[in-house]
Amino acid sequence: MRTYYEMTDNVVIRVQGLSKKYVIGHQAERERYTTLRDVIAHKMKSLARPAADFVRKGATVAGGESEEFWALKNVMFEVKRGEVVGIIGRNGAGKSTLLKILSRITEPSGGRVEIKGRVASLLEVGTGFHPELTGRENIYLNGAILGMTRAEIRRKFDEIVEFAEVERFLDTPVKRYSSGMYVRLAFAVAAHVDPEILIVDEVLAVGDAEFQKKCLGKMKEAAAGQGRTVLFVSHNMSAVSTLCHRGIVLHRGRLHFDGLVEDALARYLGLRERCSARASAVDLTKPSILHVEVDEGEACNGNLKIEVEFASPWPLEPLLIGAVVYNRLGAPVFGLNTWQNGCEVPPRVRHGKATLHLRDISIHSGVYSVSVFLGEKDTNHDILENAAFFDFVSPEPLPLGLNPDTVGAMRADGRWQFEIIG
Repeated sequence: MRTYYEMTDNVVIRVQGLSKKYVIGHQAERERYTTLRDVIAHKMKSLARPAADFVRKGATVAGGESEEFWALKNVMFEVKRGEVVGIIGRNGAGKSTLLKILSRITEPSGGRVEIKGRVASLLEVGTGFHPELTGRENIYLNGAILGMTRAEIRRKFDEIVEFAEVERFLDTPVKRYSSGMYVRLAFAVAAHVDPEILIVDEVLAVGDAEFQKKCLGKMKEAAAGQGRTVLFVSHNMSAVSTLCHRGIVLHRGRLHFDGLVEDALARYLGLRERCSARASAVDLTKPSILHVEVDEGEACNGNLKIEVEFASPWPLEPLLIGAVVYNRLGAPVFGLNTWQNGCEVPPRVRHGKATLHLRDISIHSGVYSVSVFLGEKDTNHDILENAAFFDFVSPEPLPLGLNPDTVGAMRADGRWQFEIIG
């Protein structure tokens, strides 16, 4: 990867044809009967494999067979100074690989990256921290790794400690820190480096809600008030929508979409299974959800019909089943279960199908997801997150120019009244 510091116009990151290939191995299936010839042939292949891997510049892998896996393939985009870009996609889409290449941690297999300005990265909790050193010592160590001088660190030391809220444990080895304390200190150091470009991976999920709010505020301040560029990876769609103006969607290592963040979120949800889902690996040793389906036709008429098929190795007594509906930003809208409704459930059921009917739902039109859980008494046995996605059409659409993200998910029938005072 080459890094250039003289780029025309206002572009600070230029990615051209970026690709990253890994060589992964698979253990050969053992045969019931192995001859001496098979053993000798397998040994010769094992001795020859490292040389072949070296010639093709691939990693040596353990196992009988190897294959190429492209984590990124021909990705191209540009980022201008002061842009806040959310990078979203499913697990394995290539988001973290992209950020590691931009942070100069991983070398690409093809293409090039041009970067203008100092980069500060927060990719993993406690990256660059030494577990045996104290919080105080790690501030100096990590600050130096990120490019700060000792004078800079000394000048900003109190701000870093105050932001991280670890003053009481400042002289305690960080190996005794909780994961939340770790990420607070790591983010505090990275956020005070004063970089031109800040790269943040899915690390804020470790912190509590108050700390996440503080971090988002800090990144907003860095982008809006100080004109810094921020690349932000998160599965929290609400955070992406709040912080970012632009969204990049990666899918199976390729650039699927690049544009306004609202359009990027819609494209991302469009990649998910729409109306039904089946658990990919059902554990039949415990009560499990077998199938979930949402009637798309009902959802288009302002109603909702959710079907859940389940099975259990023992009779469920009493059966507890429920569903929670989330908006496109991942915020819960409403939920219902058999205990809340006080409905009668069949006694000692092993295998069955439950159907939830909802009429005239008071939510705005949009893309929603449903998660389902199954249990008995006060114990949850199985949870299927994001079991299905569906488009809901409200019989009373919002006025032109408004969207549910700004007015809330619920539709309420209310009237304003006025009292004239002067």
